[in-house]
Order: sequence, then structure tokens, then C-alpha cells
Amino acid sequence: MSHPTNEPGASSEPSGAVGPASRPDPQQAGPTAADLATQYAARSGVKRNHSGQIDVLSSIGGVQGLAESIAPGLVFTVLFTITTDLPVSLVAALAVSAVFTGIRLVSRTPVTQALAGLVGVAFCAFVALRTGNAEDFFLPGFFINGAYILAMAASVVLRWPFAGLLFGLLRNEGIEWRKDPVRVRAYSLATWIIVSVLALRLVVQVPLYLTENVAALGSMRVAMGLPLYALGLWLAWVVSRPRPADSDSDSDSGIVPGM
Repeated sequence: MSHPTNEPGASSEPSGAVGPASRPDPQQAGPTAADLATQYAARSGVKRNHSGQIDVLSSIGGVQGLAESIAPGLVFTVLFTITTDLPVSLVAALAVSAVFTGIRLVSRTPVTQALAGLVGVAFCAFVALRTGNAEDFFLPGFFINGAYILAMAASVVLRWPFAGLLFGLLRNEGIEWRKDPVRVRAYSLATWIIVSVLALRLVVQVPLYLTENVAALGSMRVAMGLPLYALGLWLAWVVSRPRPADSDSDSDSGIVPGM
């Protein structure tokens, strides 16, 4: 998911102004926390469908985004399991990621996700090639996953739960939900659901990494990647839906939990 850029506007005072008139306008001092939260939500990529419910597939980049996330790791795992040739497997994974980036360039669609994936695969390949261990292809992902867990846990502690930033704008709540303790608790719970998904990845995959089981590790990385995150995102949306009294501002209040 993308992060907001900081582009505060500023209009200057007349050059001859003196005294109180020359003091900076507080509104020009820079973006507030509310501004940053709104920018983040707007650029997060999370979307709603025509019925007002979260569009999980579109939120993770659609079918193409899903393929871009899964294919490089899958190709690496399959090739290395068959050939045990690390350089060949790494080159193949890089080639697949590069092809996806090329497709986006040719089709003139947003290239950010594919390009970020290519850089990520290249870094993972560098780490594995440097150590000579195939399982290290998946090592950077553990640290990224851990960083997300810490950041999301901190967001709950600071009463800016991550799920609220994702969903507040979509529900026309902005950041007004922060004034309602019930909504803050709901979004905190939703954030913990996403954190649980990320933590589950580590619980399952780290032991496989330690036992150098590349085939199982690669398989779990594919299965517990975007598909599992999408499920966590949907559950977070459901549990954080507003109370019936707020249904006018959120048409998803009729969602029924469960699969």
C-alpha cells in the first residue's frame, strides 16, 4: 500500500508586511495529523465496490497484482526444488518479475506495484546469492513482516489504529471516528486481526526457514501471502463496521460476519 506525499501549500505574506501581519499563518505550518491520515487513506489502494462493501480483489491490485505477488516466489520454489540450482532459480524469479513490470509499461497501467515487486525480488535474490542458501531468498520478508507488526501495534497504542486509517475515509468518517471510543475500539480490534495474520506467517514460516525446508517454505509463502492478507483485510472491515445507528454513513452495515 502506498504512502502519502507531503505537499503542504504555502502563500507568502506581502514583502512589506511588518508586525503581527508578518507572522506565519498557523494553517500554513504544514499538514496536520488529520491531513496525513486522509492522504494515506486516499492513496492506500483500498476500494469499495458498487454495493458499498470492500472490494478485496481490487484492493490488492486485482488479478494482475495477485499474480505479480505470487509468481516470482512460486517459480523460484518450483525450479529450485526440481534443479537445486540456486542461480538459475533466482534468475528465473527475477525474469518473471521483470516481465510483469514490462507488461505494465507496455499497457501503460500504473507500474508502482510491479516495480516495487521487482526491486523486492532483486534484493531477495541478492541476499540468497550472497549467502548461498536458497532459504535466504525468503529472509527479507520476515523482517518486513515484523516491521509491519510493530508499526501496526504502535498505531493501536497511539490510538491511531491502522484499520481506521485504511477504512475511515471509505466510510466517510474521515478521522472523526477517533472522537468515539467505541469506533476506536472497533478499529483497534480490526488492526489486531491484521496483525494476527502477519504474526501467523512468522509462526508458520520461521520454523520452516530454520529447518531449511525450501519447498515447504516457498509453498507457505505463496499461500500466506496476498490471499491470506486479503482475508484478514475483509475480516477487519467486517468487525469494524459501524453500529446500526451510523448506517446512514456506511452502507456496509448489513454485512454478516462469516464466510
